[in-house]
Amino acid sequence: MLRFTWLAGLIACTLCAQEAVPSPAAILKYTGVPLRVPVECSQDDLHALQLTCPAARPCPVYLELDAIESAGSELFLTGNLHADDATLFSILLASYDGGVSWSEPSERIRGAGLDLIQFLDFATGWASGESLGAIPRDPFLLLTRDGGKTWDSHPIFGESRAGTIDFFRFDSKTHGRLWIGRPLSGEAGSRYEAYESHDGGQTWALGQTSDKPFPQSTRPAPGGDYRLRTDRATGAYHVEHRGQAGWQTVASFLVRAGECREPELVPRPETEAQP
Repeated sequence: MLRFTWLAGLIACTLCAQEAVPSPAAILKYTGVPLRVPVECSQDDLHALQLTCPAARPCPVYLELDAIESAGSELFLTGNLHADDATLFSILLASYDGGVSWSEPSERIRGAGLDLIQFLDFATGWASGESLGAIPRDPFLLLTRDGGKTWDSHPIFGESRAGTIDFFRFDSKTHGRLWIGRPLSGEAGSRYEAYESHDGGQTWALGQTSDKPFPQSTRPAPGGDYRLRTDRATGAYHVEHRGQAGWQTVASFLVRAGECREPELVPRPETEAQP
């Protein structure tokens, strides 16, 4: 996880936690060449994240992908875009044709990242995330009921608190369980908490607390017919499908996504002295 000073992280979290920003509308088409996710950094973004990126020394931006989920021919990738000193935005990538074309059906969230994702059926799915600063905080779930075309955000806590979602799992459209880790937060309360939802993840009720991790919060090993693989030779993530001939790449994304830079200051023309 990215590290930066406690004060800068606290300021960034205070200014930008859970603030959505528009996602690029461009549709990316995979033709065998690694795709580059668009990066757009406004002055507001740089100010909120306490980033200094002068035009002469722009800040490189990297794509980090954490999880992949499939629902039939639909594919979803979760992760974030980050600079060396701060997480910029969460990112959710979706393909509805098996990896040929990709879009972002959910707004990016400034200062946050997405991690786990689960689809219960072809229509209902969830993705977990939190604000990423010096200490992860304000965990939330994104919920879709239309096959990933639209997503709604639902916070786990009713107020700003430190914590990260270690694992979650739904066994029906309404019932799910979720485990929160709060180590080294410095805030009062147990380090681990277990929650339960009966409305599809819109609200959560605290069940158990513990000073030790819950056995149920252990993430299972990745499985299924799709996987993510990093390739140093191409500097890209490969989205692969397992078929009769083994694992085959259906899409890839460059790790180096772009850069953030402050606009150059254009000097004002000198005015001639008036007689």
